[in-house]
Amino acid sequence: GDGTYRGADSLTKHGINCIALPGTIDNDIQGTDFTIGFDTALTTIVDCVDKLKDTSSSHHRCSVVEVMGNRCGDLAIYSGISCGAEILITPETGYDEEAVLEKLKYFESRKKNHAIVMVSEKVCDVNALADKISKSTGFAGRATILGHIQRGGAPTPTDRVLAARMGAKAVELLINGIGGHCVAIKNDEIISMPIEECISMPRRKRKDFYKLFEQLV
Repeated sequence: GDGTYRGADSLTKHGINCIALPGTIDNDIQGTDFTIGFDTALTTIVDCVDKLKDTSSSHHRCSVVEVMGNRCGDLAIYSGISCGAEILITPETGYDEEAVLEKLKYFESRKKNHAIVMVSEKVCDVNALADKISKSTGFAGRATILGHIQRGGAPTPTDRVLAARMGAKAVELLINGIGGHCVAIKNDEIISMPIEECISMPRRKRKDFYKLFEQLV
């Protein structure tokens, strides 16, 4: 993130060439389409939610699932699409409790026997929301906070290949005497840019993915 990137830039200015790599499950680093660790965490989330759906459908439940993200909704939107969630709550969508409850009542009127609400951490209290769902709709609300299970496990092949490609680019830059850069992937191409340029970029928004989610629901 910004702190590590600034540290690498500072060391470079003191004569120790450093190259920064984007390593975080949250996918919240500017300048790159994906970070190392994101795909692994996403795979873990999808596996967990797929198991939850089996229980939800047999008990007329609404599972409110909190995923990590550090105020970035990428894990929630990607897992929401992958798992067929009915409702998405992220920093990008905002949180409207009444709208959530009304949507669930609508889904129930359409004879849906379960629902998934995917929530980014720090946006709302998932336990309180699950309780409201139980009291205000016909669904039995249950909150699941996946927590640090998302940070563990063996890396997916996608993450291993991404890390190898980025690592090779970092070594290439250092061999050529370049420091103060960060490595990124844009449109499947491995690139680099000055760290100062990267951290000054506006945060990326997945508008096309949010549109896709609405179309699927």
